[in-house]
Amino acid sequence: MKALQLIGTRQMTVVEVTEPQELGPEEILIRVKAIGICGTDLHYYRGEPAGYLTIPFPFTMGHEFAGLVEAVGSHVTELQPGDRVALDPANSCRTCEACMDGHPHICPNGRFVGSPGVPGAMQELLVHPARLAFKLPENLSYVQGAVLEPLGVGLHAVNLGRIRIGDTVAVLGCGPIGLFIVQLARLAGAQDVFATDVLNHRLQMAEKCGASLGINPTRDDPVRTILEATQGRGVDVAFEVAGAAETPEQAAEVSKGCGTVVVVGICADDRMPFRATPTRRKGLTIKVSRRMKHIYPRLIALSERRTVNPGALVTHTFPLEMGHEAFRILDRYEDDAGKVVIVNE
Repeated sequence: MKALQLIGTRQMTVVEVTEPQELGPEEILIRVKAIGICGTDLHYYRGEPAGYLTIPFPFTMGHEFAGLVEAVGSHVTELQPGDRVALDPANSCRTCEACMDGHPHICPNGRFVGSPGVPGAMQELLVHPARLAFKLPENLSYVQGAVLEPLGVGLHAVNLGRIRIGDTVAVLGCGPIGLFIVQLARLAGAQDVFATDVLNHRLQMAEKCGASLGINPTRDDPVRTILEATQGRGVDVAFEVAGAAETPEQAAEVSKGCGTVVVVGICADDRMPFRATPTRRKGLTIKVSRRMKHIYPRLIALSERRTVNPGALVTHTFPLEMGHEAFRILDRYEDDAGKVVIVNE
């Protein structure tokens, strides 16, 4: 079968690999149909470990995926061949303290599809636990199913932010997860959502998603602009989603006293810089968001009812054989790329 592999910094190729030979009793064989490219995948592509010590080559990336069930293990009863499913990529151990406390997203023993040491979904077939597969309704495509994963990351972050009706919100960084947070913050009751990004086409998408004001930091000071827009008060909740060196501190600067900062982005140098004085004097609550937990049924319900349309952010699709071009466009922010998805026909 074919797999798209990272073989070096900004070097990708399609190779033939061995098909999965064994299927455990509680596993399913998935024919992968759609795989979204995440910001983390871009970190790996650029040679940035994104929290890991090293990136092994060759490396098959991809953790945002949906597909068709080809075969099921002997103990699987809820799924059958032919089912269309979205997949949660985080396989927690279910026995450690974090898992037992209901926090599988921070399981220290978990295996995450498409992270160093765990083959990803940018290939034709993949074995995955059946408990992490969720049937797609007829009105959701495979592409929409794949994009449920970043939508889930956004929803988990919004849950941490505890937005109240009438709150003001800042979203610093409008990649796909940031854009989902803009939408979800509006759904949660935010009266104003201020969005920042250095790319104008992302700011245009943010305004379509419900942002009150889009701010490009290369032209305007985002801190001053947001403080002026809130008459000096600041926002109730600030989401840092850019993963840039300056945005965590900006999130603290635009927050009101006793406000909340939710850090979602992953900085390339594995640091999260906050200046102590504004953070301490305001008595800010800082929360760090990682992945998601127990959330796929909610995502599917929101998407099936069109409360949120995960596919609306998808601007480009490429076949697996053109995966190198998909990464090149995203890496260079060309062609007003939003969410880019690789598809297997």
